[in-house]
Amino acid sequence: MYSLALRSLLLPASLCVLVAATPAPKLLSDANPVAPRDPTITPSPVEYHPSRTWKNRRDILSDLDGDVNSVLSLLGSDIPSYVASGIPNFFQGFPTGDAVQSSLGINDAQRAALPTNVLNLDPYANFTAQGWNVRFHGNVYKQPNTSNETLQKFANDLFIYGTSLSDLPESQQAQARNLTAEIFVLQQANSNVSTIHLEPAQSQGSNGQPGGGGGTTAPGGTQDITLPYETTDEGDFDVFVPIASNGLLDGNATTEVQRLNTFVTNTTLGNSTAYLVPNEGMTVISDIDDILRVTKIYEPEQGLLNSFARPFTPWQNMPDIYRNWSTSLPNMHFHYLTTTPEQVTRNYMQFIYSTYPGGSFDTRPLNFSDVSATLSIRKFLLVKIFETFPNRKFILVADTSNSDVMRDYPAMATEFPGQVQCIFLRNTTATDPGDRFPYDTSGFKGLNQKSYMFFLNPDDLTNLDIANGQCYNQTIAQNLTFGYQGLPLGLGSDSAVNGSANGSKSAAGPFASAQVGLTFFAFLSAVFWQVL
Repeated sequence: MYSLALRSLLLPASLCVLVAATPAPKLLSDANPVAPRDPTITPSPVEYHPSRTWKNRRDILSDLDGDVNSVLSLLGSDIPSYVASGIPNFFQGFPTGDAVQSSLGINDAQRAALPTNVLNLDPYANFTAQGWNVRFHGNVYKQPNTSNETLQKFANDLFIYGTSLSDLPESQQAQARNLTAEIFVLQQANSNVSTIHLEPAQSQGSNGQPGGGGGTTAPGGTQDITLPYETTDEGDFDVFVPIASNGLLDGNATTEVQRLNTFVTNTTLGNSTAYLVPNEGMTVISDIDDILRVTKIYEPEQGLLNSFARPFTPWQNMPDIYRNWSTSLPNMHFHYLTTTPEQVTRNYMQFIYSTYPGGSFDTRPLNFSDVSATLSIRKFLLVKIFETFPNRKFILVADTSNSDVMRDYPAMATEFPGQVQCIFLRNTTATDPGDRFPYDTSGFKGLNQKSYMFFLNPDDLTNLDIANGQCYNQTIAQNLTFGYQGLPLGLGSDSAVNGSANGSKSAAGPFASAQVGLTFFAFLSAVFWQVL
């Protein structure tokens, strides 16, 4: 029997057995390229072109396509790129519309008769001289009437390893079937998005305060909006649209984040909450897996169960930290940015709003389907929000298990001087022995220690003067090598370290260093530790 790690390499092949081969995502032609849109001033809807968003994304993919290969080259290995990225293979290669329709035996007439659903991701809005501009984004799809027996088979064959789905509690079986149903949907390409209705939102999120966290009820804004173009080939839509004020407070005259309900009419599903974010203030941009919830993406068997079957569980007392930030740092905006694919986003949003302050949401659109694209999408989305709010300060929160985080977070501090207030990274290799992925701290070499911290537990984030840029708890030694760390077998334990701001110079302990010169054997033994 294959080990779990080896079987995870074969998952895309398993998908091909159950569904027809999914064509590579299509990008719009560059025959008529257009200049990138100024992210801080949104033109009227008639000036929008569908190619704008996707042309920018194509540029990002082209620029960063070699990142994974360069990492592998550095490590002296040609193992699968998802291993080096820290992105689990079970979050890759999900089937899309035509493949799902073929695998389920649905004809065109049956497809047309299905009701339309919309994954309407919670948007943020910026304020310019033209008024408020809301970034509507999400996916239009139809949900097939798939039997529980079929969903059980798909979930068991594709998303559950190390056990049988029938051996799990019924509640976990039901969750696995529901999540599998969310993956096997029929995306609606080149379709008009129905009218979107906006009205004040009374509450969102959970922080123990009246109305929840993440903002306050808007004093106006009721209206209907029509998006200016059709969905992409994958059913996605993503565009800033100006809205009428209708009593809303101007973003340059208030520090309060205003909430609006947004609902895509003529759909079975399609509701979300928009966050109208003032020009100035602070925004938390937070990853979710292994920082806000227990996922263990670096342990495939546990990662699969935690993602597809088990109830989402907060990581330690992290909700208390966010609750405190939402009340002690006035008028905070929370933005949740995860590279999880769109199809499994609903569970993430439900978890956030029952556990953490409400906030806007970003995830990986369907046209970002492979590892190289996934490694670029975080940077693309970070740049988008930084450019949209040039006068706001950002608090970046994640963990060390994602190579794109380790590269992109410090890069934002360099590329957008003065906008990064704090960077907080949980060192998962120090807190979880199951994380055997190396991580690269070289991007932090030129940053001021008080602006970032690699931490072990949520309590390490208490008693920090974040508002004044004091983001480092001096009791937490950093011991950074400014290179690859967390390598197996104690490699490089004698490398020089930076010590910490409290004067500690020891390289021992949870942040023990490791050299870049990792042999293929050592790296393979760390990653495929379950090999026969």
